[in-house]
Amino acid sequence: MHRIVLLGPPGVGKGTQASRLARELAIPHLSTGDLLRAAVAARTPLGREAEAHMAAGRLVPDPIVLKILEERLAAPDCRGGYILDGFPRNVPQAIALESIAPLDAVLSLDLPEATLIGRLSGRRVCPTCQAVYHLATLPPKVPGRCDKDGAELVQRPDDRPEAIATRLQVYHEQTTPLLDHYRQRGLVRPVDARGAPEEVYRRLRAGVGSG
Repeated sequence: MHRIVLLGPPGVGKGTQASRLARELAIPHLSTGDLLRAAVAARTPLGREAEAHMAAGRLVPDPIVLKILEERLAAPDCRGGYILDGFPRNVPQAIALESIAPLDAVLSLDLPEATLIGRLSGRRVCPTCQAVYHLATLPPKVPGRCDKDGAELVQRPDDRPEAIATRLQVYHEQTTPLLDHYRQRGLVRPVDARGAPEEVYRRLRAGVGSG
């Protein structure tokens, strides 16, 4: 059984690594953002509740998120485990989660802050097709232009250095107590996220173990 929470700051490569791990273990990768959007699109009662908050620019309250997550975890494909990405974000959410979702491991991807800022500040996005590039690691063929449609690439406001610093501060303020909470339960397995994605994945996979 692999019931996993994946933690890591913005820019650490969490989504890429989680998707690959989910494929290898044949378990679902559950992003709370995706779950909320799916519930809204399906027009479920909980989805309609969530939509009202999202439309007003508010965070969806934890009880609604937890109910949507609980419904998803009851699906047959979660019987062998799951990877939770984006939840919990703080200790109260972790405590609430424990009542519906037992965990086997909390994988914490770690990367120096300077490296994170470099990764995020180099990201560029096509405003037309949403393709993502990176000035250092995945540059477009023509500088500043999307390979697919030639549109001028842009930098998202939250990828600017000053915004990144704020995002990282918020992450650390929320996640440091969360990691302490999980360490007390013997669940945390640190993963060094430096190096190529393949190297990081090998460390991540080793942290999971055989289950």
